[in-house]
Parts: sequence; C-alpha cells; structure tokens
Amino acid sequence: MYQALIFDLDGLLIDSETIYRKITYQMAEDLGKTVSDDIWAKQMGRSPLESLTIFRKELGINQFTAQELVDQRNVLMLEAFQNELQIMPGAMEIIHAFHGKMRMAIATGAPRELMEEAISRLGLSGYFECMLPSDDLKAGKPDPEIYLSTIKALGLSPEECIVLEDSSNGALAGHRAGCYVIAVPSIFTEDQDFSFANYVAEDLFDAKVLIEELN
Repeated sequence: MYQALIFDLDGLLIDSETIYRKITYQMAEDLGKTVSDDIWAKQMGRSPLESLTIFRKELGINQFTAQELVDQRNVLMLEAFQNELQIMPGAMEIIHAFHGKMRMAIATGAPRELMEEAISRLGLSGYFECMLPSDDLKAGKPDPEIYLSTIKALGLSPEECIVLEDSSNGALAGHRAGCYVIAVPSIFTEDQDFSFANYVAEDLFDAKVLIEELN
C-alpha cells in the first residue's frame, strides 16, 4: 500500500534541535532577550526565515532584520554541525530496514547548506531519492507545500506516502498533504499537539515496527 517514506531531518534523523535551541537561546541572550518555550515551539518545523521572523517579532528585535538573523544563525549552525552533530537513535536502523524496499525522501525546513552538511557528515548520502530543503519554498511547515512538492517529485499520490515528523508543525504539514503521518516526538516536542497524526511513536524503533506492519 505505501510506496515511500518521507522523513523530516532536524530532530527526527539528526539531533540538531539541541544545537538549534542552544544557538537560538544564545542569540537572544546576546541581544538582552529571553526565549520562552512557547516562542520556541512556534519556531519549530518552520522555514529559517519564518522561524527567525517569529523570533524577531516575539522578542521585539529591531537592530537586525529577520534575514540578517537567519544569516547569523546559519554561520553558527554550520560551525556547530561540523563539531557537534549526531544522528538520532534508530535513524540508521530505520533507513537500512527500508532502503531498497521503499522509496525514501527528505523534506526539511533546514536550508540547503545545512541539509547537505548534515547528510554528508553523517554518511546518509545515497539513501534518499530526493531531498528538499526550505530554500525555494513559499511557505514553511505547517503549510503542506514541501510535502506536496516531494510527493510530486516522487511521482506518487499522498495516499502512497508515509511522513515521519518530530514536531507538531511538521506533522500537521504531512497531514494537510494527505499522507499517513507518524509523529516521533523528541524531548523538545513531546508536549506539542499530535492529535492529527495517525500514530505517535515512542521512537524510531517503534516507528520501524509500525511501518513493517502497515506493509
């Protein structure tokens, strides 16, 4: 029934949310501001520009534009990726389990530069048929654009695709695209709303078992 797995990247396959959170909170502190958990939740899953637009508006930052904040964060993130980035538990297991059996893609809110750095550094190249970053999107998650674009690139229908997401915004995007959605909350997203997901997994190992049962 299901032909493809479409993975989010940040917080699902790679432990980047820890890095994003640290850098975002540090950027705020450097500007004399404080990021609340509510603001952080609003930013998660969105495109970089949307995320930093929320950050700028909520914190009342006037000395930098949202794009300037994006550029600053990208520099810090790229440096951190080169030194601190790790793969999430169960990520290689689920990728290896379905490689060659189901088509696989990545649909991420990350910019291309960070996506490619992560994929290369963690040895994930070659597993995914297509990888869509946020660079050319008109709207980030929870808008379904990135998933609809990925589905189109695969030449499939939404009903043939399973989306795996760690954030409410991302899971909602997959749901709105018409896919079967497996939410895999992290420690940063476990309190978010996943009521619209088809299944909420304990981790990627749990998600792997479910996918095997579905097919």
